[in-house]
This record gives sequence, structure tokens and C-alpha cells, in this order.
Amino acid sequence: MQRDSGAPLYEFFAGGGLARLGLEPDFACVFANDIEPAKAAAYRAAFGDDDMRQGDIWKLNAGDLPGQAALAWASFPCQDLSLAGARRGLAAPRSGAFWGFHRLIEKLTHEGRAPDVLALENVTGLLSSHGGADFTALIHALDDLGYRAGALEIDASLFTPQSRPRLFIVAARHAPAHLTSSGPIEPFHTQALRGVAARLPEGLRKHFVWWRIPAPPKRNARLVDLLDDDAAVAWQSEDQTARLLMQMSPLQRMRVEALRETGRREIGAVFRRIRVEHGKRVQRAEARFDGIAGCLRTPAGGSSRQLLLFVEGETTRSRLLSPREAARLMGAPDHYPLPASQTQALHLVGDAVCVPAVRWLSQHLLAPLAGAASQRKTA
Repeated sequence: MQRDSGAPLYEFFAGGGLARLGLEPDFACVFANDIEPAKAAAYRAAFGDDDMRQGDIWKLNAGDLPGQAALAWASFPCQDLSLAGARRGLAAPRSGAFWGFHRLIEKLTHEGRAPDVLALENVTGLLSSHGGADFTALIHALDDLGYRAGALEIDASLFTPQSRPRLFIVAARHAPAHLTSSGPIEPFHTQALRGVAARLPEGLRKHFVWWRIPAPPKRNARLVDLLDDDAAVAWQSEDQTARLLMQMSPLQRMRVEALRETGRREIGAVFRRIRVEHGKRVQRAEARFDGIAGCLRTPAGGSSRQLLLFVEGETTRSRLLSPREAARLMGAPDHYPLPASQTQALHLVGDAVCVPAVRWLSQHLLAPLAGAASQRKTA
């Protein structure tokens, strides 16, 4: 893939580099890191060998990072999320990786070459984790490093037909007035974000920033627009489709029957979920026919794979969502190389970030912040 250009970028917890796709051409990656060998291999397949350093972030030193970046991006792990505990001794080591990132920025700060802008991405559950204590701990940690921090919730459905809300925490040395608001604004400052921000300690609350970015134009792509041709995919058997329908609740099956009666071709995205009904755990198939896919997941098991249900009059067919279709739902171009293994490809994509959501954030906030910082230094 063509190498990006722009202001220097460090990319941590980089995965397959979908955040990098969104950040270019505003930023040019000069250093990337991920602990998982398969993800590092996918990153190298997409961008070459020059920038990726595979390994544990705790084993990196400031000297491993070249020069001074304008932006450091970190999509830190969300599994077992806990930030409110002791910095160096978290019981949840995967999410404790945030503190490995924090340690590097702290060392770069002491050397006078820390990035002026930080961007961290995670699940929206961070807002409610431990009653908001984890979000508070993160904002406090960034504040201690001299950054003004704020957050935005951005749903991929604004850009691609996938329901995928994510939290983006942006921190900068300075908060220019034209990039901030006096209070929360729609659609990126949700009620959950407003609530946790209101509960911050007074000192942090005064430093908290309501970043201002415009709402994007209305999305015009639907799920059907991103699907492979019918002849190019593997379909489930009639028995498998029948079992899928039987796993639906009576109300869901009634909706499918109503769609059949219209005679139109309708496509629904389906997940299997465990529900408790009458005190018993029951596996249910739940479909949505609103033209949007459910949030992509990493394939930990068969129930985590998203399916597609095609209703065409009396004919009903089903199949699994393909890795390439999943990549399209993340906004990745078709020339982006996916791992040959379906499981690895779906794991890579399910753990990634929506490319056009990152691009919108970069164009309207991250790049202007980095540009403002550069102008201050040269003034």
C-alpha cells in the first residue's frame, strides 16, 4: 500500500493499521507497536517492515521512539478494563497496557519530545467501568502529564452501515478556542459522557475539554451495498437456515413472515445471543433489517460470528458474513490485505477501528490541533 505522508505519528496497539488508514494523509507513521504476532504480520503486509515493532509495550523505552511525533495514537485493549487501581500493579494486565503507554509518554515528556496531541480509542463501556472511576483515572493521568483532555463518542454507523459506538479521548497541550465548545454538543457528546464528566473532581472538571467537530453528512451506504455477489459466497444449508429461524423468538419469526409476504428482497444481520427466559438460559438468534450490521466482534466462538439472513418471498437463505465484507463495514478498501485465515482476518477486523470515523476525527480535530501546536513552536 502507498506510504502515507504528513506530520509524524506513533501508533500503539496498532493491530492491522486501520487507524493509520484513517489518519493518513494528515499524519505519517514513524513507529508502530503491537504485542500480537499475527496483527504485527498483518500490519507489515499492509505497510511494509519499516515501522512495526512487535512486542510488549512495557518492554519499549523512549529511545526506541524516533524523533518527536505530532500525534500518538493508542487503541489500548479493553478486555478486563481497569484503570483505577495501582499504576504498576493492575490485576488486569491487558488493560494495564494503558499504563505502559502512559509510561512512555511520561519519559518523552521528561526528554522534551512528547507529542503535542494524544488520541486514545476504547469501548464506550469505559465511561461506566467501576462507576466512572476508570475514566476519571485516565483523565487524571493525562492531566498529570500536562494535557487538556476531552472525549467524544463516535458511532461507525454515521459513516458505514455498522452499529459500532466507540469512545475517543483526545488530549492536547493546548486547547485552541476554535476547536472547543463551552459545553457538550450533539452528536458526539452523549448523555453517558456528559454524566461521567459532570462527576469528575472539580479540578479535573475545570480542565476537561468539550472538543468541537462538525457532524458528518448523512450516510448513504446500506448493508446490502457492501455485500459480495451471491454466486461468490458459501451459503448455509436449508436445515441450518431452518435451525437459525427456530432460534428466533416468536416475535422475530413473525417479523420474518411479514417480510416474506411483501415479496421484496430483504437482508438482515443476525447474531446469536444468550438470553434468560423464565429463569433459563436460551440461545436466541436476533435479526435486524434496518440496513445496518451489528457491531463486529472478534470470533471467540461460533456464536460470535455475524450471519446474514436473506428473505426473498418464499425463499429464505442464510450465510456467514465474510472477512472482506467485515473489512468493508470497517471502511477498509478492498485492496487492504487480509490474512488468509478467516479466523485471523475476522479477529483483526473485529478488534479494529472504523477507518472513516478516524478520518473524520483526524481532519476536523487531530490535524488542526497538531497544526496549531506546530505554529506555536515556530512563532
